Amino acid sequence: MKQPIYVIIYALLIVVVMASCKKEETYAEQREREISSINNFISKNKIQVISEQQFIDQGYVTEEAQYVKFNNTGVYMNIIDKGPIGGTILANGKSEDVLVRYQEYNLKGDSIKTTNRTPTFANLCDKFSVRNNSGTFVASFVYGVMRNTYKSTSVPGGWLIPLKYIRLGRIIEDEDRYATVRLIVPHEQGTAAASTGVYACYYYMEYQADR
Repeated sequence: MKQPIYVIIYALLIVVVMASCKKEETYAEQREREISSINNFISKNKIQVISEQQFIDQGYVTEEAQYVKFNNTGVYMNIIDKGPIGGTILANGKSEDVLVRYQEYNLKGDSIKTTNRTPTFANLCDKFSVRNNSGTFVASFVYGVMRNTYKSTSVPGGWLIPLKYIRLGRIIEDEDRYATVRLIVPHEQGTAAASTGVYACYYYMEYQADR
């Protein structure tokens, strides 16, 4: 039996009204949600945020629970280890191939996004090439999980910030450790997916020179 025409029209009106009531989240709302996720992460992990000036006064080091916030990028950084004694900070005009072991944690979704710190990738680091152009680091992935996952050679800007403060080298002495940092990276300094989705990520990073 055919439905009366008014029933069909009424059903269509309901669909239209429901669609119009479903408001898309604005960028401002997404950004607010991102900031909230960062603040929640900081509070949950009892992180002490310090200024860039305090970071300088401390000799460019951070204590265990301290993260320095860089105001121009919004990135937070905690240095666990500056790297091997024989390593060097990448100088102006110099290039380096860098191997990285990392874990990427989505603060919005409260979950691990990608990582190469698993038995599956025990013998494979992510690799990127980087050059220091007067304090601006330009880099691209050569291979690894990040490149394969996001189908891009672009290295997140947040990954490059520690290069101003850590030593790149190889493990030679018994007391040597990989340059190791923790990062909170807002979407503008993250992957293209983070930028589109407007979410921040936490990274645990280990850097070494591929020499």
